[in-house]
Amino acid sequence: MEGWARRKESPGCGQCPDGQRSPVGGHVGQGAVADRSANDRPCRPRKHYVLCLGTALVAELRRTLLRGLFVRVEMGIVVMSSEASGDEKLRLPELLAMGIGGMIGGGIFSVLGMTVEIAGHAAPFAFLIGSFVALAAGYSYVKLALAYRNDGASFTYLERAFPHHPNVSGIVGWTVVVGYVGTLALYAFTFGAYGAHLLGSAEMGPVRMVLSSGVLLVFMAINLKGVQASGVSEDIIVFTKVILLGLFAVAGSAFIERDHLVPVFEKGVSSVFVAGATIFVAFEGFQLITNAVIETENPTRNIPRGIYGSIVITSIIYFGVAFVAVGNLPVDQLTAAEEYALAVAARPALGNAGPVLVDIAALLATSSAINATAFGASRMMAEMATKRRMPVAFSFRSRLKVPWLSILALTGLALAFTVLGRLETIATFSSITFLLVSLAVSVANWRLRAITGSQAWLILLGVGLMLITLGLLIVHLATQKPATLAWLGMFFAAIIVVELLFCRRERSFEPPPRG
Repeated sequence: MEGWARRKESPGCGQCPDGQRSPVGGHVGQGAVADRSANDRPCRPRKHYVLCLGTALVAELRRTLLRGLFVRVEMGIVVMSSEASGDEKLRLPELLAMGIGGMIGGGIFSVLGMTVEIAGHAAPFAFLIGSFVALAAGYSYVKLALAYRNDGASFTYLERAFPHHPNVSGIVGWTVVVGYVGTLALYAFTFGAYGAHLLGSAEMGPVRMVLSSGVLLVFMAINLKGVQASGVSEDIIVFTKVILLGLFAVAGSAFIERDHLVPVFEKGVSSVFVAGATIFVAFEGFQLITNAVIETENPTRNIPRGIYGSIVITSIIYFGVAFVAVGNLPVDQLTAAEEYALAVAARPALGNAGPVLVDIAALLATSSAINATAFGASRMMAEMATKRRMPVAFSFRSRLKVPWLSILALTGLALAFTVLGRLETIATFSSITFLLVSLAVSVANWRLRAITGSQAWLILLGVGLMLITLGLLIVHLATQKPATLAWLGMFFAAIIVVELLFCRRERSFEPPPRG
């Protein structure tokens, strides 16, 4: 309340003529009441209003970042603990917020238009396919997290499963890192697309690129300042996203037209599986829960409930939003606005306010996702470098204990990817990366099933489902976009070569055994 009191006393943004500010320091829009003379010029339209609204949002986001929950790192991934008491444990609601927030970070905002382009009217079912794959992967993450409660990264599980083959865990570790580069690029791309749409410059590529680059650089600077500047009150942001998406789904359900939904599988049943694999990155984020296992109250009960519950809740949200979007607008209109499809889909139900609300929700979601991903991924790189799985330079830290070189490298690579890449290429790369990582974690669980107490048939079911979706996606790329497939193949081959060469170099510098 103190923050609101300060805003009431503030003179405004400093850019409006006197007498054209609302009592809370904002602009007076159409229909607002203000004491101003007839000679006063009205506030500048849309872009000026959006600029000042953005200024207020940035200020509010900064206050949110600096209060509430502080961040701790367990094996490179963000784990949130209370400022008030180090003895407090995370309960199920906090775990659900962590998982849902991680998945919806970019999620539906990024991939809706692409899903509709691939699967057509069946786009909602593609999100269900993605959820089944996520649940299959989640089973192995749950079992491994409960068996190894002090470990928290995918490459660590592979270290345990393949103790005599360090290259296996090294390749997975490098793959996870480049996957985080892809998700950073995807979130930044989405931020730029929705930001450009909010500014009325949706068709101007340079505006999108500037916004995408700017948000990466802003959060690079925030992360370089240390842990306190990276703290996130996750509950507030998660509830904001869920409420806005729920409002869209409920309001839009009254505007669904049957003709927009049939025939359901006009692009074939296989297209649903291809789309589900392509947008698997929308479910990346539930893994954060496994890294909070030692801070969780009754983890044996709450970790499984948190992971499975967050996937199910996110799936319901994705399905509902996709169903309403497809029912409200024809497929061609959604695909034409591929990069900001959800904002366009909100107009029939919510009028002109709909796109603005969705744009703001997308900016909040992607901002928090960029911050958390950059924070966690940089610490994972530093941890791998400490274990000599990456060049030791990535473990260098500043006086504030920040792995500055890791943050710079992640931001630089993501910036190049988001500026030069297309949305579908970035999303496909990220989805394949995390499908491969999830597949590797499932294999690790298979090898450690005697320790984790896992059911063999459930592991094999998950592996089979991931192999099928991954295979269909590869076939789709081979027939429709062979150049993209070739590029992805060379990139993953390069990861393997780099790991093998780096591992050989490290062994050559090891001192000879004594005696």
